[in-house]
Amino acid sequence: MLRLELHNLSVERVGAQGMDLAAELAANARKLEAARDSLVARKSNPEEFLGWMDTPEDTEAVREVLRYRQANPWVREFVVLGIGGSALGTQCVHAALGQGPVRLHIVDNVEPEPIQELLRSLDPRVSLVNVISKSGSTAETMAAFLVFRKWLEDSLGEDWKRHVVVTTDPARGLLRPYAQAEGLAAFEVPPAVGGRYSVTCPVGTLPLAFAEVDLDRLMAGARKANELATGPIGANLSAQTALVNERLAKKGMNICVFMPYSTRLRYLPDWFVQLHDESLGKMKDKQGREVRVGTTAVRAVGTTDQHAQVQLFREGPHDKLVTMVRLEHPTEDLEIPAVKGLESLDYLFGKSFFELLTAEAKATAHALAKAGQPNYTVTLERLDAYNLGWLLQHLMWQTAFLGELWNINAFDQPGVELGKEYTYALMGRKGYERLAQELKSEGVE
Repeated sequence: MLRLELHNLSVERVGAQGMDLAAELAANARKLEAARDSLVARKSNPEEFLGWMDTPEDTEAVREVLRYRQANPWVREFVVLGIGGSALGTQCVHAALGQGPVRLHIVDNVEPEPIQELLRSLDPRVSLVNVISKSGSTAETMAAFLVFRKWLEDSLGEDWKRHVVVTTDPARGLLRPYAQAEGLAAFEVPPAVGGRYSVTCPVGTLPLAFAEVDLDRLMAGARKANELATGPIGANLSAQTALVNERLAKKGMNICVFMPYSTRLRYLPDWFVQLHDESLGKMKDKQGREVRVGTTAVRAVGTTDQHAQVQLFREGPHDKLVTMVRLEHPTEDLEIPAVKGLESLDYLFGKSFFELLTAEAKATAHALAKAGQPNYTVTLERLDAYNLGWLLQHLMWQTAFLGELWNINAFDQPGVELGKEYTYALMGRKGYERLAQELKSEGVE
């Protein structure tokens, strides 16, 4: 199960930087209910991009993915070609739960040296390349696909087609007709699902099936988050954490630190940073008025960053809300042995690594509170597919609630689009000649 530890937000713990959550929930209950009801009412409209609410309910999509996995037992190397939301969710879940004989590789940048190194290391005969682009025009992904397609064809001839699987829009874009023309296996990105919300559709589930992640339990956890997020505010964890973020932003907490105490969750902050920043950093509200809202998400991992960033978090400017993620139980543990001659370390003798990890998480949270730095902890019963699915969906709901509280669209990314268009212009794409001239006149060539 997932629960919240919120005591380090209270005025009694952190002073004027804190908040009375019970009072704030009571005062804002109608606003949160209106946000919840609006999100649920709009999900049937594909233009709202709220399809991520329904993907955990789509058991047939999971069955289709699992059937494809079972039909291809020869795969030993699975290569994901994707960027942003087409890679980060998979990377996060795979690092936490992935196992089995298939190695997962993610190509999410266009730096040539790592791609060359990967190509040299792979055996094309046991490699499956998954190209993921909803539009089929993502420059980074499609550049990588052109290289991998040639590599496969040079090595395997016409058999290259068996070694490519496409994940794209069901009807639109460049990849769907290309996959049909070439006879490539293909899966759908639901039209109403954006990239950063896509981990529970085939964007994430296909590669995770080859990594032997328990997809049924992952989806069950996500459905639990849906149940709570669409229910009463008193038990609605996502609405509560959204309100915490919104209220403390008004007190100047403009940096949102996300810090799981788990090496296995080391990519969870990367996924969260994209989800939070791309969804909530907006210049205009839903009515087109300039507002410039949003808080900046920052990644950290405990205990590693106790020896780096926590110095700043505790003694630097108190402009941060720190969210920790902690596990209640380990999957397995390791006892710390006693060693003669090192008796000064006897406080560790006979204890376990998980005890030490838990003590450090609790100690850091309390030390931050003592310095007046608000923080709260999301606690998972254990790190398994059910609890991780619940957490991921909880954070998507939290982001959606924050968008409603700030009256912004949490499902578009207009600030990203101009950079893409400038890239097309610099690379000589047809139709972008005017932008190319504009860039040249401004000294960018």
